[in-house]
Amino acid sequence: MDNWKLILYLATPVMPDLNSLIANGLYINDLSMHDFSRDLMLAGTQQSVELKLALDQEQQKSKKLEESMKKLDLEMKRTDELLYQMIPKQVADRLRTGENPIDTCELLHFIKIPSMFDEVSILFSDVVTFTEICSRITPMEVVSMLNAMYSIFDKLTERNKVYKVETIGDAYMVVSGAPEKEENHAEKVCAMALDMVEAITDLKDPSTGNHLRIRVGIHSGTVVAGIVGLKMPRYCLFGDSVNTASRMESTSEAMKIHISQTTRSHLPKTYHVTERGEIQVKGKGNINIDSLSYEYFKYIMIPQNNLDLHHACNLKNNI
Repeated sequence: MDNWKLILYLATPVMPDLNSLIANGLYINDLSMHDFSRDLMLAGTQQSVELKLALDQEQQKSKKLEESMKKLDLEMKRTDELLYQMIPKQVADRLRTGENPIDTCELLHFIKIPSMFDEVSILFSDVVTFTEICSRITPMEVVSMLNAMYSIFDKLTERNKVYKVETIGDAYMVVSGAPEKEENHAEKVCAMALDMVEAITDLKDPSTGNHLRIRVGIHSGTVVAGIVGLKMPRYCLFGDSVNTASRMESTSEAMKIHISQTTRSHLPKTYHVTERGEIQVKGKGNINIDSLSYEYFKYIMIPQNNLDLHHACNLKNNI
């Protein structure tokens, strides 16, 4: 060394990865073969690639999970919409918390407390001569006829803000005042009945070509409402008021609406009804019945709001 007059340095550049090596204009061969420089650099590069690959995979999984959660939320929303079409929302939410179905039953009766009206009005309707019509047409035509009729009635329930309870064969049942308490439950159900009588004239009997005819019965009173049983849950109404409303319908006539004296007492004076008199009702004896009808009785009302105005305009065309 003394003769050469120089100092020899032996060093290896520290390169964390290949990108740093290339950025400095070096190659792997420039690194020392006698230490672990090459191994460390390659190992760091490999680890970085593996980490990036793992990160990309986790991001893809996270994206797929997010998409799956959106699909799940959409399906849950559809499930809720279907459930709420079968059972009132407030009742369904109580069942979800594990509440016993029988505990959902609530006694709905008239309590003399301001702004609290727990009495309900119930409507029944059925198709006149339904059995005879079914004997003249195919089962598929029966299903199509009922589907068309019930689809119209279902839209009317939304317009009149009443609750559809059930359909049994050709019978259609709605209520106002349950599951949500309503002050003007009788008015809403009567408006629904008048709309039904008007709408049914647009549906034809497949066997004769004439329009279908229905009869309607309405009664107001006390009921117990809720879910009973474990399978096929359904929101049901129980009580003598349900039986009385059914009797109002069965004693009615084609295209007429029978209402009980109780229901009439809840209607404002803007409603004009015709007394039919006493009728023998099974299990009830003689009952005074009133009628609302487009065709046989001139139903006239003074428009007090948009709903009344709608009915007044429709009635004007039928008088």
